Amino acid sequence: MAYRINNLGLWLDEPNTLLSTRAAEKLGVTVSDLASVRVVRQVLDARKKNSPRYIYTVEVELAAGKQPSSLPPEVATVEEPLPELPPVKKQPEQRPIIIGTGPAGLFCALALIERGVKSILLERGTDVVQRRKDVAKLMRDGTLMEESNMNFGEGGAGAYTDGKLSTRINHPHVRKVIETFARFGAPDRILIEGKPHIGSDLLPFAVEKLRLELVARGCEVRFNTRVDDLLYDGDRVSGVKLRDGSELHSDRVVLVVGNSARELYERFAADGRVFIEAKPFAIGFRAEHPQSMINAIQYGDRAAKNSKLPPADYKLAENLEVAGEMRGVYSFCMCPGGIVVPTPTEDGYQCTNGMSNSHRNAKYANAGIVVSVSVDDFAREGFTGPLAGLQFQRHWEKKAYELGGGKFFAPAQTIPDYLAGTLKKKPGGTTYRPGLAHADLNRLFPEALTRSLKAALKGFEKKMRGFTSENGILIGVESRTSAPLRITRNEKLQSVSMKGLYPGGEGCGYAGGIVSSGIDGLRIAEQICAELS
Repeated sequence: MAYRINNLGLWLDEPNTLLSTRAAEKLGVTVSDLASVRVVRQVLDARKKNSPRYIYTVEVELAAGKQPSSLPPEVATVEEPLPELPPVKKQPEQRPIIIGTGPAGLFCALALIERGVKSILLERGTDVVQRRKDVAKLMRDGTLMEESNMNFGEGGAGAYTDGKLSTRINHPHVRKVIETFARFGAPDRILIEGKPHIGSDLLPFAVEKLRLELVARGCEVRFNTRVDDLLYDGDRVSGVKLRDGSELHSDRVVLVVGNSARELYERFAADGRVFIEAKPFAIGFRAEHPQSMINAIQYGDRAAKNSKLPPADYKLAENLEVAGEMRGVYSFCMCPGGIVVPTPTEDGYQCTNGMSNSHRNAKYANAGIVVSVSVDDFAREGFTGPLAGLQFQRHWEKKAYELGGGKFFAPAQTIPDYLAGTLKKKPGGTTYRPGLAHADLNRLFPEALTRSLKAALKGFEKKMRGFTSENGILIGVESRTSAPLRITRNEKLQSVSMKGLYPGGEGCGYAGGIVSSGIDGLRIAEQICAELS
């Protein structure tokens, strides 16, 4: 019998060997009674700024014949893992087609092949090796490759925008996604980290190994293959039409295209066969501060004294009433020791995101500071219908591009100047390339959103003294926090208007990050296998 013990604490100056002693104390046995002690989770608790510590969850096995004398609430027996599912009983006549090789697409293909079902994966962008070169061009001189960039290409948006595996959802498949990345070459530390993070320098290699495994087991992967439309047979999907005019036929199409596949959404809206609805999302800026400053705010006097402390992060949120409406303003995709990157997919539209490499050793920290927007906000700007959120998103990205002066220079302003509506001081150091344009960000977004962002920043200052100092800058804009629409599906994970079409992942409105997208891909694969069985 194995036991899982939660909430074992170690101060920074205590050795890890004490975990065995404290685990034995919880079980009422001696250390010699323990056959093994394995760390399964490690979280930094820095709520007391000058007294941070690590909190552990461990799994313990006792020596033969030994039994615990006590089982306090923080101790539970470890359940046996679920057995692997058998191959499907019936192979499909046509291979399922998966549009997109982001986490949802890759994990869907992996779960299918593990049950013996071979799929065809179509990716409009390039493989990760070529994609890295195209991303470098964008950051070096503002040259955008519209089919290979921070959003399009093998691995999806997450491959080159940080590689965070933390998630707020509680699902049995969370562990499977993390273990799969570790199996394909991601660092083993992600198996125990409370906020697992691979890094944009390492995640692409894990993605490539996963793809090679799929191909070795019989899947087909096609890069530089853009789907322009679906094919239909009455109320059922029958395949896809590619940009070169050719067609691929299948009665099962998995649509996991990411939240920037705007042309395809526009095709669906114009055709009317695939039901789409506008969806709330969030929009704002990317805030950048010196990492040393964030460390000092979060860790206090310990910031510069202890090498065991990682670069500090933060999570901030305010719920405000502005002009009679409640709005949430929060930090998004916080990147300690990271860089701010350009994430456009169309020329003439400016947007940003953040990323960190595995060591998180850059001089600056960044995070999105975003405010929630609704269908009512879209309508106030004159945008209605299923693509209202997409039109709203595009409108402000175009304004940001113009404000930056072109070539994907980002409009930027110090936080004090933004709050005061002035342009007194140019933004200082930054990681953003191609570069910054000193501009008044008050010219972006409707008044209600600006008022909400400003009120929240003042609230953040109370929680993190120095956050709104002149060392902090805002970079425009953060607009692709999630999909601005949803392709509605039923309990069988199929489109409510088109049988055989499985919309999923972040792009179709059902996930928000690498792990949740991967889980959604696994769920779609399970549904397909259930139908085949």
